[in-house]
Amino acid sequence: MKKSAWFKTTLAVAVATISSHSFANGLTINEQSASSMGTGFAGRSSSAIDASTVFGNPAGMSKLDRAEISGGFAVIDASTDIRGGNNGRGTNDGDMVPLAAIPFGYYVRPLNEKMHFGLGMYAPFGVISDYEDSFAGREHGLYSKVQVVTLQPTLSYQITDRVSVGFGPTINKIDGKLTKNVTALNDAEVNIKGDDIGYGFNAGVLVDVTDKVAWGLTYHSKVEYELEGRTRITGAPPLGINGSYDATLDFTSPESVDTSITYQFDDQWTLHAGTTWTRWSQLQEIVVDNQGVTGPLAARFTTVEEELNWSDTWSFAFGAAYQLNPQWVLRTGFTLDESPTTDADRTVRIPVGDRKILSLGAGWNATDDLTVDVAYAYLREDKSEVHQGDYHSSYRNTAHGLSAQVTHRF
Repeated sequence: MKKSAWFKTTLAVAVATISSHSFANGLTINEQSASSMGTGFAGRSSSAIDASTVFGNPAGMSKLDRAEISGGFAVIDASTDIRGGNNGRGTNDGDMVPLAAIPFGYYVRPLNEKMHFGLGMYAPFGVISDYEDSFAGREHGLYSKVQVVTLQPTLSYQITDRVSVGFGPTINKIDGKLTKNVTALNDAEVNIKGDDIGYGFNAGVLVDVTDKVAWGLTYHSKVEYELEGRTRITGAPPLGINGSYDATLDFTSPESVDTSITYQFDDQWTLHAGTTWTRWSQLQEIVVDNQGVTGPLAARFTTVEEELNWSDTWSFAFGAAYQLNPQWVLRTGFTLDESPTTDADRTVRIPVGDRKILSLGAGWNATDDLTVDVAYAYLREDKSEVHQGDYHSSYRNTAHGLSAQVTHRF
């Protein structure tokens, strides 16, 4: 990614904080499966409902008897209520997150009695936020769009009748665009674009502890990026700053560990409980290098360091599924999700607090070969405070999410 000197306080931060519209906190996106979304993603690593287990737990592919392809999308409609922010420099309309769609797709097939091959494409991280041009906090951020798309080829191996393992390398493409205005320079615009490809892996183990209880653990590795692109500054007074500059930003997305238990209570009820730990504490600062900056402020903005002071987070999810009849299964879930930042460090690009999420879902077996899953989720955040320079405000975020998925077996 790149950055102009003028993005000293927030543009570097924004790359590491891309989650205003997702149903997971920090920069994580959770919407990789409608069947998992129905139970609030509880049991994601301990149950293999369909081919989306390539992401949830690659060891779960061993549970799939036939080849199958599964794909769908989620739509997130977020709303932000901003209070305060009266610095005399603009407006605070809120609702700066446009309607967002998140696609996903998976393919799994048995290779023999012990091994399965899978392929997944999904978005693990991403955000888009777009404040009005007259936003009072435009000095700290105006437009942000960052997305990561992952391709994951995967293998699973069934060690015993009760124990399976899975592993898949991940190929991750990151793209970003960030803008802001510099109010001290006649609202000059700083526009940054950058991209890179990074590599990681996804590994998991799935154990049938008993005939009714399954335990799973999934590890998503960190991914290191060196984003490269350009920073363009326009509209500034004649200080030798206007122009386009090459810039780089080293950024590492955090590793996470997801573990859960699935309990088959009887022929109708299945219960899930899970937790996810994410190592956000590795994001303590970001250093941006800009090339070719000239003028009286060049020395100040050639290298920019930004402190993040993020902390590791935990999320907890509880869910249940009820098999109404052979064709229909009903699902529900509840999730608690921590924010990695606090009132002391929160920015206008990531005005997120601790989250509570209620989920509902259903699966319909149209035939033995075709299943349709749908899910709805409602998210409500605790009120969060933003204090950046002379901009002070409180944010209250809510969101509605709808996901649909089709699975075909052959």
